[in-house]
Amino acid sequence: MKYLLGIDQGTTQTTAVIVNEMGEMLEKNSAQLPARFPQAGWVEQEPNDIVRTVKEACAPLLDKYEISAVGFDNQGETFIVWDAETGEAVTPAIVWQDTRGQSVCDALASSVDPNLLRQKTGLLLDSYFSAPKLKWVFENNPDIRKKAHEGKLKFGTTETWVIWKLSGGKLHITDPSTASRTLLFDMNTFQWDDDLLKLFDVPRSMLPEIKPSAGHIGDVDFGNGRPLPLHALLVDQQAALFGQACFNAGEMKCSFGTGSFLLMNIGDKPKLSNNGLLTTVGWNFNGHTAYAFDGGIFVTGSAVQWLRDNLKFIPDSASSHKSARNSKDMGVVVIPALQGLAAPHWRTDVQGAMFGLNRSTTSDDIVRATLDGIACRVYEVVTAMSQDLGQRPPHLKVDGGPSGNPYLMQMIADLLDIEVRVSAALEATAIGIANLAGMSALGTSFNELAQNWKSETSYKPQMKKAEREKKLAQWNKALDAVKIFHK
Repeated sequence: MKYLLGIDQGTTQTTAVIVNEMGEMLEKNSAQLPARFPQAGWVEQEPNDIVRTVKEACAPLLDKYEISAVGFDNQGETFIVWDAETGEAVTPAIVWQDTRGQSVCDALASSVDPNLLRQKTGLLLDSYFSAPKLKWVFENNPDIRKKAHEGKLKFGTTETWVIWKLSGGKLHITDPSTASRTLLFDMNTFQWDDDLLKLFDVPRSMLPEIKPSAGHIGDVDFGNGRPLPLHALLVDQQAALFGQACFNAGEMKCSFGTGSFLLMNIGDKPKLSNNGLLTTVGWNFNGHTAYAFDGGIFVTGSAVQWLRDNLKFIPDSASSHKSARNSKDMGVVVIPALQGLAAPHWRTDVQGAMFGLNRSTTSDDIVRATLDGIACRVYEVVTAMSQDLGQRPPHLKVDGGPSGNPYLMQMIADLLDIEVRVSAALEATAIGIANLAGMSALGTSFNELAQNWKSETSYKPQMKKAEREKKLAQWNKALDAVKIFHK
């Protein structure tokens, strides 16, 4: 049996899995990754902690299995700057949630053509992405800027940093899917873009080499003296899209966690959204290219945590299902915009709200309305993607903790009027990157991986059309009121 190691370097933890050649997970191990919040809007991690968690997650698996290939996925926009000679970080890992680059975006807004930016990158001018935060580092640390322009510093997202460390400084690499999250990359040419580098004052010398998403890239050593071949690189959400076997245009997945991250495969040509979505590279290797529409909802699991921890309405997250079933008042509406409205609205100023409260309103009604609000947010993003592509998805594949909530999954199926399939694999992201490594190293086919994908359960739509239309009309009225309130 051939074994594959998949590493999912996420925001809160690093997870390593062992997958066999059939794409089945045999074992996993995780290591928690702490974050710090030095001031409002700043989110940082210790760069050496990231390397440590990768080694810790992999350590128990390395001696147990004869590993044929390694795949590595990453947080996306989080980045580190380090000294090219010593390998020592000169910045913390500045996390994708960090907003310190907003002042850079505000300063550049009047001189940037947003349509041209979208045509090149598929993205918005937003602090979410790496380049504005990197420019902020340069503006606030002249010595770092000077050394960068002298060719003495290196830039990288988390996989670039870890692989640099695990290869002893031999590999300074990324892949097109990750590069497409920086605002420095042209998704049409698959190259770093000179105009964007100039806009954000980034010297080309500090950027990693862009390698295909799959193929033998080089060897990495986890500290046990036995180098392993690295065969796959992707952003975490793209790895989940691959892990969910969404290989054809129109197929899509939603990964639930703190937020909900939806990606739809849109085929081998980039398309721009008319409905507030991002366009990103799915993967690019050996003649296989996929682009994806990207729609993030920042509050999902965290809304249920809010019900549990702040409002004390439920003892644990799993209880939200039972509580929602007990609700009698269907007139209560909750807009769960606890961190603004992301895709497809992009209204960071909007805050959460409740409507329809009366003397008989119970905590169960508010729990139910919050889950309905999450489902409505998913409905909005899936609908926007369907309109942009010109076709509805055949079904929605889901993974992550909240996908185990039967009430929420049934409501999403009812609102979308399509089947929702819950992945049997809990670690779709890590399995996805392992499977991509297997495609490169073992010759596994797309068809084999699609056939091996299994659902744990599925939810078929049950709601009548009139009830669906009434619920969505109620949601839209509440949403309009919230947007007006925050104008």
